[in-house]
Amino acid sequence: MPVLGDGLSRYLEQGFCSFHTPGHKGKQEFFCGLEFPAADLTELPGLDMLHAPAGIIAEAQAKAARIFGAEESFFLVNGATAGNQALFMAISDNKPVLISRSAHRSVFSGLILSGHKVKYLRPVIHPDFNLPLGLEVNEIGGALANTAACHLTYPTYYGSCCDLGAVLEVRNRENYAIPMLVDQAHGAHYLGALFPPSALTLGADAVVHSTHKTLSALTQGAMLHVQGSLLARQRLRQALELLQSSSPSYLLLASLERGAESALAQRRWEELRAEVEAIHLSLSGSLRLLSVKDEQKFGIAHVDWSKILVNTRPLGVVAPVCVEFLRQRFGIEPELWDNENILFLLGIGSTAADVRLLRRGLESLLKLEFEHEARLKAGAKFTEHTRLLPLLPPVPPQRLTPRQAFLAPKRLVPLSESLGHIAGETISPYPPGIPVVVMGEEVTGEVLEILRAKGEERWQGWERAGEERIWVVEDE
Repeated sequence: MPVLGDGLSRYLEQGFCSFHTPGHKGKQEFFCGLEFPAADLTELPGLDMLHAPAGIIAEAQAKAARIFGAEESFFLVNGATAGNQALFMAISDNKPVLISRSAHRSVFSGLILSGHKVKYLRPVIHPDFNLPLGLEVNEIGGALANTAACHLTYPTYYGSCCDLGAVLEVRNRENYAIPMLVDQAHGAHYLGALFPPSALTLGADAVVHSTHKTLSALTQGAMLHVQGSLLARQRLRQALELLQSSSPSYLLLASLERGAESALAQRRWEELRAEVEAIHLSLSGSLRLLSVKDEQKFGIAHVDWSKILVNTRPLGVVAPVCVEFLRQRFGIEPELWDNENILFLLGIGSTAADVRLLRRGLESLLKLEFEHEARLKAGAKFTEHTRLLPLLPPVPPQRLTPRQAFLAPKRLVPLSESLGHIAGETISPYPPGIPVVVMGEEVTGEVLEILRAKGEERWQGWERAGEERIWVVEDE
C-alpha cells in the first residue's frame, strides 16, 4: 500500500474521538448520495465553471449567500487562505492596511502578493493563558485613519471575539470609507442566538469562512462573502481566478453547498451546548477554562463556547503530558496544544456523547499528577523556575514591505549575527502561529531572545531553525 494510504489507515484504526477540524468529524451522513470517486469530475457541460459561474455553481453560491446573509458568496477550493489573499489583492488604494499582529499566516502571504504597506494592531495577551485573545477597540478606532482597509480576525483560533460591532460603529461614525475585512474562518457556524453575532450581521464588507473547520464541508472547502460597495468586486473576482485552481474539485464544491445547509441545523448545537455547560460546572475551580466570565476583559467581547480552551497550569503538569494521557486513556484527539494550553474544537458532526467523553477525560486529569508523579519526565511539571517567554516581542521596525523583502536578494547568517539585519523570512512559533518577526522587519534584541530560546518549539517559516541560521536581506 502507498505510504500515505497506509498512514491514513493506521491512524483511523486507532479510533480517536475528534476534537479537531474538520467539522464533519468523519460522519458519512453529511455526504449521503455524493458518489466517490465517480463524482470527482472536472468542468463539463452542465456542471458550470467556478471562475465564470452561470449554472449550478452560481445557484449554489446564491443559496449560500442567502443562508449567511451576504449579497454575494464565492466558493473557495483553496481554503480560506485563498480568500484572505484575494481580499488584499482587491484593494487598489496604496495607503497602508491595518491588521492584527495575531492574523493567520495567509494574511501575511496576502501582503506579499499585494505589495501593501502594513500597520499592526497589537493583540491583548490574556495573562491566565499567555495567549493573544483580544483587541482593544480604542486602539483600533484611532488607527483607522489614513488606511486603505482594516483586516480583523473574528473569532481567534481559540474562540475569543473582539468587539467588532464597536469597531464598525467607529468607522461609520467617522466616515472612514474603508472596507472592513474579516477572517471568520473559525466562526462559519455563527448563525442564530447560540453564538456571537456574525461579522456579516454586524456590517463587515467581506468575510471569509473556513466552512470545513466547524461545518460539514470537506477539508479545503471555504467561502468568501461580500456586501456593500467598498470592495471592488471585479478586482476580487480577478484575484480569485489568479489564486484558485483552474481544475476545481466538484466533490469540494458539492460539500460546500451541503456545508452551507448544515449551518441551519442549530438543534445539533443546542444539544452540544448543554454538555459543554456541564463541563464548565464540573471543572470550575479545578481547571482554568476560557468562558463567558472572560468576556469584557482583556479585549474580549464574546467567547464561543464550542471552542474549549483548557489551561493545565493549575494541575502543575505541562499540556503535552496531559494530551498524551487523554489520547492513550480516552482516545481523545485535541486540535492543538502548547506548553500550558489545550484546545478542543466541536463541529457540526460532534455528538453529545463526544462531549461527555471529553468531560470524563478532563475530570480524570485532576488525578493525573498523583497517578503519574513517579513517571513524570524532567520538565513535565510546572515549577517556580518554569520560564515563559513573552509570546510577542514589541513589533520590530519595518524596513521593507513584506513583498520587497520577499523579492530582495538574501543570504544565510548565524542567528547570533542577525541582530540589526532585515529578516528575509517570516518566523512564527506554532501554535498559535503569530509571527515573532515578519520578513522586511529588523531583527531586534527582543526577537533574538525568543528565537534563541526555541527549545522544542515548532516553527513555521524558519527554514534553518535546526542550524540556528536565518535568512536576512542582503545589504545594499
